[in-house]
Amino acid sequence: MANLMDDIIETAEKFIADLQEHFESPLDYSVESLKEVDKMLGAFGETELTEDELYNTSCSVGCYIFEAARRNYGGQYFWIQEEEQPVLVAGRPDFSVEIKVWEKVRGRLLNGEEDNIPFYIAGYKEHIEIGKTKPGCHVTIV
Repeated sequence: MANLMDDIIETAEKFIADLQEHFESPLDYSVESLKEVDKMLGAFGETELTEDELYNTSCSVGCYIFEAARRNYGGQYFWIQEEEQPVLVAGRPDFSVEIKVWEKVRGRLLNGEEDNIPFYIAGYKEHIEIGKTKPGCHVTIV
Protein backbone atom coordinates (compact mmCIF):
# COMPACT_ATOMS: atom_id res chain seq x y z
CA MET A 1 0.00 0.00 0.00
CA ALA A 2 1.63 3.18 -1.21
CA ASN A 3 -0.06 5.54 1.24
CA LEU A 4 -2.28 3.79 3.73
CA MET A 5 -4.11 6.90 4.89
CA ASP A 6 -4.97 7.91 1.32
CA ASP A 7 -6.19 4.39 0.57
CA ILE A 8 -8.42 4.34 3.65
CA ILE A 9 -9.87 7.78 2.90
CA GLU A 10 -10.48 6.86 -0.75
CA THR A 11 -12.24 3.64 0.25
CA ALA A 12 -14.36 5.50 2.84
CA GLU A 13 -15.36 8.09 0.23
CA LYS A 14 -16.33 5.35 -2.21
CA PHE A 15 -18.45 3.72 0.51
CA ILE A 16 -20.25 7.05 1.01
CA ALA A 17 -20.76 7.61 -2.72
CA ASP A 18 -22.08 4.08 -3.26
CA LEU A 19 -24.39 3.85 -0.24
CA GLN A 20 -25.39 7.32 1.01
CA GLU A 21 -28.79 7.08 -0.68
CA HIS A 22 -29.63 4.08 1.52
CA PHE A 23 -29.10 6.00 4.77
CA GLU A 24 -31.56 8.33 6.49
CA SER A 25 -28.75 10.51 7.92
CA PRO A 26 -25.70 11.88 6.13
CA LEU A 27 -22.54 9.83 6.18
CA ASP A 28 -20.43 12.74 7.39
CA TYR A 29 -17.83 10.92 9.53
CA SER A 30 -19.66 11.99 12.69
CA VAL A 31 -19.92 9.69 15.67
CA GLU A 32 -23.70 9.87 15.21
CA SER A 33 -23.41 8.45 11.68
CA LEU A 34 -21.92 5.27 13.14
CA LYS A 35 -25.33 4.37 14.57
CA GLU A 36 -26.73 4.23 11.02
CA VAL A 37 -23.73 2.23 9.82
CA ASP A 38 -24.17 -0.21 12.70
CA LYS A 39 -27.85 -0.62 11.82
CA MET A 40 -26.88 -1.39 8.22
CA LEU A 41 -24.34 -3.98 9.38
CA GLY A 42 -27.03 -5.58 11.52
CA ALA A 43 -29.23 -5.97 8.45
CA PHE A 44 -26.34 -7.32 6.35
CA GLY A 45 -25.49 -9.77 9.10
CA GLU A 46 -28.94 -11.33 8.83
CA THR A 47 -28.12 -12.49 5.29
CA GLU A 48 -25.86 -15.33 4.22
CA LEU A 49 -22.55 -13.77 3.17
CA THR A 50 -19.76 -15.49 1.31
CA GLU A 51 -16.20 -15.17 2.61
CA ASP A 52 -15.45 -12.63 -0.16
CA GLU A 53 -18.54 -10.59 0.76
CA LEU A 54 -17.52 -10.64 4.43
CA TYR A 55 -14.02 -9.45 3.56
CA ASN A 56 -15.13 -6.75 1.11
CA THR A 57 -17.80 -5.41 3.48
CA SER A 58 -15.38 -5.45 6.42
CA CYS A 59 -12.84 -3.47 4.41
CA SER A 60 -15.12 -0.86 2.84
CA VAL A 61 -17.34 -0.22 5.86
CA GLY A 62 -14.29 -0.52 8.11
CA CYS A 63 -12.53 2.28 6.25
CA TYR A 64 -15.47 4.61 6.85
CA ILE A 65 -15.50 3.71 10.57
CA PHE A 66 -11.71 4.15 10.78
CA GLU A 67 -11.99 7.63 9.28
CA ALA A 68 -14.86 8.60 11.59
CA ALA A 69 -12.75 7.52 14.59
CA ARG A 70 -9.62 9.27 13.32
CA ARG A 71 -11.39 12.52 12.45
CA ASN A 72 -13.17 12.67 15.80
CA TYR A 73 -10.50 11.32 18.17
CA GLY A 74 -7.20 11.28 16.30
CA GLY A 75 -4.70 8.59 15.52
CA GLN A 76 -2.37 7.29 12.83
CA TYR A 77 -2.78 4.32 10.55
CA PHE A 78 -0.30 1.47 10.43
CA TRP A 79 -0.40 -1.71 8.37
CA ILE A 80 -0.05 -5.03 10.22
CA GLN A 81 1.61 -7.21 7.61
CA GLU A 82 1.08 -10.53 9.45
CA GLU A 83 -2.65 -9.85 9.82
CA GLU A 84 -3.09 -8.10 6.45
CA GLN A 85 -5.11 -5.29 7.99
CA PRO A 86 -4.72 -1.71 9.18
CA VAL A 87 -4.73 -0.53 12.76
CA LEU A 88 -5.51 2.99 14.04
CA VAL A 89 -3.25 4.08 16.88
CA ALA A 90 -3.80 7.18 19.01
CA GLY A 91 -1.56 8.77 21.62
CA ARG A 92 1.93 8.00 20.37
CA PRO A 93 4.54 8.44 21.73
CA ASP A 94 3.14 9.08 25.23
CA PHE A 95 0.67 6.17 25.23
CA SER A 96 -1.10 4.06 22.63
CA VAL A 97 -4.68 2.98 22.04
CA GLU A 98 -5.19 0.69 19.04
CA ILE A 99 -8.29 -0.43 17.18
CA LYS A 100 -8.64 -2.99 14.42
CA VAL A 101 -11.90 -1.98 12.81
CA TRP A 102 -11.92 -4.53 9.99
CA GLU A 103 -12.00 -7.29 12.62
CA LYS A 104 -14.79 -5.54 14.51
CA VAL A 105 -16.93 -5.11 11.38
CA ARG A 106 -16.51 -8.80 10.59
CA GLY A 107 -17.53 -9.59 14.16
CA ARG A 108 -20.59 -7.34 13.85
CA LEU A 109 -21.65 -9.17 10.70
CA LEU A 110 -21.14 -12.62 12.22
CA ASN A 111 -21.98 -12.10 15.90
CA GLY A 112 -24.62 -9.40 15.83
CA GLU A 113 -25.21 -6.71 18.42
CA GLU A 114 -22.46 -7.91 20.78
CA ASP A 115 -19.97 -6.29 18.39
CA ASN A 116 -21.79 -2.92 18.33
CA ILE A 117 -19.75 -0.32 16.41
CA PRO A 118 -20.74 2.87 18.31
CA PHE A 119 -19.88 1.13 21.60
CA TYR A 120 -16.50 0.06 20.17
CA ILE A 121 -15.64 3.59 19.03
CA ALA A 122 -16.81 5.02 22.37
CA GLY A 123 -14.28 2.66 23.96
CA TYR A 124 -11.57 4.08 21.71
CA LYS A 125 -12.43 7.60 22.91
CA GLU A 126 -12.59 6.52 26.55
CA HIS A 127 -9.21 4.78 26.44
CA ILE A 128 -7.61 7.79 24.75
CA GLU A 129 -8.82 9.96 27.65
CA ILE A 130 -7.43 7.42 30.13
CA GLY A 131 -4.13 7.24 28.21
CA LYS A 132 -3.70 11.01 28.48
CA THR A 133 -3.53 10.60 32.25
CA LYS A 134 -1.36 7.46 32.23
CA PRO A 135 1.79 7.86 30.14
CA GLY A 136 3.15 4.52 28.98
CA CYS A 137 -0.30 2.92 28.85
CA HIS A 138 -0.75 0.58 25.84
CA VAL A 139 -4.20 -0.79 24.96
CA THR A 140 -5.55 -2.70 22.00
CA ILE A 141 -9.35 -2.64 21.95
CA VAL A 142 -10.81 -5.86 20.56
